[in-house]
Amino acid sequence: PTATPTATPTATPTATPTATPTATPTATPTPSGTAVSGHGRFNYAEALQMALYFYDAQRSGKLPEGFRVKWRGDSALEDGSDVGVDLTGGFYDAGDHIKFAFPMASAMTLLSWGGIEYGEGYRRAHQRENLLSVVRWGADWLMKAHPTEDVFYAQVGHGETDHNHWGPAEVMTMKRPAYKIDAHKPGSDVAAEASAALASAAILFKHDDPEYSKRLLRSARSLFTLADNHRGRYSRAIHDAAEYYPSSGYLDELSWAAAWLYRATGEEAYLQKAEAFYQSFQDDDDLHWTQTWDDKIYGANVLLAEMTGKEVYKKAVARWLNFWTVGDDGKRVKYTPGGLAWLDRWGALRYAANTALLAFIYADRVGDHGTQYRDFARSQINYLLGENPEHRSYVVGFGRNPPRNPHHAGAHGSLTEDMDEPGDNRHILYGALVGGPSAPRDDAYVDRRSDYVTNEVSLDYNAGFTGALARMVLEYGGVPLEDFPPRE
Repeated sequence: PTATPTATPTATPTATPTATPTATPTATPTPSGTAVSGHGRFNYAEALQMALYFYDAQRSGKLPEGFRVKWRGDSALEDGSDVGVDLTGGFYDAGDHIKFAFPMASAMTLLSWGGIEYGEGYRRAHQRENLLSVVRWGADWLMKAHPTEDVFYAQVGHGETDHNHWGPAEVMTMKRPAYKIDAHKPGSDVAAEASAALASAAILFKHDDPEYSKRLLRSARSLFTLADNHRGRYSRAIHDAAEYYPSSGYLDELSWAAAWLYRATGEEAYLQKAEAFYQSFQDDDDLHWTQTWDDKIYGANVLLAEMTGKEVYKKAVARWLNFWTVGDDGKRVKYTPGGLAWLDRWGALRYAANTALLAFIYADRVGDHGTQYRDFARSQINYLLGENPEHRSYVVGFGRNPPRNPHHAGAHGSLTEDMDEPGDNRHILYGALVGGPSAPRDDAYVDRRSDYVTNEVSLDYNAGFTGALARMVLEYGGVPLEDFPPRE
């Protein structure tokens, strides 16, 4: 992002879900992106197919043979050369070409969680292999970035230098420095989030690739030890990161990572740590935000509620999700006239999508207020796909009147480093969820490339959205496009 502000909520963690819900599809949408019979209003399988394609378009490094994003090529093949570590691969963050480990790892954790909970939805949409490919690509980079037990590389590329280049990643010539955290310059937040990403991926791959799952878990344990033993915010160690993804604290990530490690290993010591870190938030009852790249206490809450069944976690989740639905203690998230739960102007739609995924998981796994939370989650996903006063999709390439000009240098394809030339993006960034309406007073949105607040896309924006789409496929069905992506 060009600068990613974040509000700083600190809530209470909760619990880890386990299996996959047994909802049966009631309608099978056609591959048009639009109406279907029954309650399903869109072709959710097509939307899921595209949402995963977006992550392919964000890949960095040496691309696989037969790569399906034909306008992408190998890029950033020297990443890490300045520090003697191979840091090629991974994902570019947003419309730019920096690799930020904090939001990248956060996105991988949510993608894995969606795959764990709603794997059958991915299978029915014929997207499970694409999901595994995306998560493996991210997890492989996170393991590369942890070459020794006390080191983790949390960023590649300099923000301002990168943002001065508006063009394809394949033609970058600027230096791309690597930034690390270690025992002397700690980053508990980013190391713990990377641990959570690898632990959740280990669960996702447990049956598909047991040996790879074991590798993931070993690295997850090591990263958690680094995060726990050397406390500090990574954005104080890496000053450039503070300009784009500043951390508000690290106790939420420590609880979140410990919860995932408990779920992956069954070892009580991790559960004890997850609950102990949760206790650190007992004096802070602000549950009026949501799961983001910076705030993991909400996800930790859902995990702990499901894994322990304790009322303290269930009550915290209920307060948080009530804030998003019927209100909590006289406070409620703002709603646009068209029904979008609008939390903040910068990337409003990703907040609604992340909350939708966690609301689905909590309702399906724990069951409290299930109808209320499921109805909320469905309404938000349908809003993003086109059920809104603008009668437009907010997903590039999907449905009616989708965005054509997201703030994305690669898709724009300028050969002159001019954001205004060409007028329309050269390439369709299928599946990218844009930021969305910038104010709650109306549902207005302008498809303007230069407006990165409402029109940028990122790894973070699609993460909860993708899992929620798999849940919608599980309930309503869908049909992926046969010849996707179409030739440009």
